[in-house]
Amino acid sequence: MTYKPPARPTPNHSNNNDDAAPKPYAMVTFPTTPPPKARPAGHHKYLDKHIHGTLFLTLNVQTPLHVSTGVVALGADVNARVPLIKTMTVDTNKKLVIQGSSLKGCIRAVYEAITNSTLAVNSRSADKVPRERQPCRNKEELCPASQVFGALDWQGLIEFSDARCTNNNPSTGFMPSLYSPRPARRDYYNPRGMAKGRKFYYNFAKSIDKGQNQGIPVQQASKDFTFITEIHFKNLKPEQLGVLLIILGQDPNYPIALKIGGGKPIGMGTMTVTVDKIEQSSNLRDRYSSYEATESDQLTGTKLQEFMQKQINIAQSSLIQKEQLTQLAAILAYPSTKQPPSGMY
Repeated sequence: MTYKPPARPTPNHSNNNDDAAPKPYAMVTFPTTPPPKARPAGHHKYLDKHIHGTLFLTLNVQTPLHVSTGVVALGADVNARVPLIKTMTVDTNKKLVIQGSSLKGCIRAVYEAITNSTLAVNSRSADKVPRERQPCRNKEELCPASQVFGALDWQGLIEFSDARCTNNNPSTGFMPSLYSPRPARRDYYNPRGMAKGRKFYYNFAKSIDKGQNQGIPVQQASKDFTFITEIHFKNLKPEQLGVLLIILGQDPNYPIALKIGGGKPIGMGTMTVTVDKIEQSSNLRDRYSSYEATESDQLTGTKLQEFMQKQINIAQSSLIQKEQLTQLAAILAYPSTKQPPSGMY
């Protein structure tokens, strides 16, 4: 029997976008003031009163996760009981991998939204993006997010390692066909036809799986799978590290989870983060005379929690946009009782 992928449903163009069912996303509005611009810290030396080190993270899958390679493989080649399957990246041990670039893009988008920053890149609707939100082009004058994550001719201050799965045997899921975004004027644009802000998909209590007879087979990490990864940073100000920790869900007042990969409209890709430890380089002379960090430079347990809360408090009082954080936290809140949409995707 020849395998035939499920037919893509035909969209109903008779309905006005503004009258359609509730969307699985919401907008985080732009701040009302233009982004502040400044020269970044630089890479030429380690600066006093800045923080340097590594975050050691465990990523906990809460709803099935699929980060596509764009490749469709024979099911037999990846130990899947389907004829064809959309694959994820795997390492030499055939364990799933989330590329560091995917993590960086996911986290940067949130960083931009809750600080007064520009967009990282122009979209196809660049003419509808307010001028002050256009990407930074001068490496001597960068918005808060670009100073940390990079911009044109500027590498940034943090590096993301690939996240490697600790579980064996990826599972097979069956995603429904998803449409490309269809901007609705009321959702995306203000009365002047300009973008209102940044779009984020909700975290849902579960995801939708259409089953083998109706869905598209995808290689995925199931609920309760875990990934481990590291984020290396240098010359971060306390408030910059504090914003990063808030995004990673470490502020108890804003329990949020990351949303990554494909299938976001149907509830896929929700991941919570555990910070296992932080290695900070407080005495750089000693650090570079040894292969291992000293015990005093490794923060775990109570010391780790106190350190993180201190940086978060500084960020809340200086760099965070409170209104935008409140909007974002309502979208990415986890645990969530929201249910994914059951209709058109």
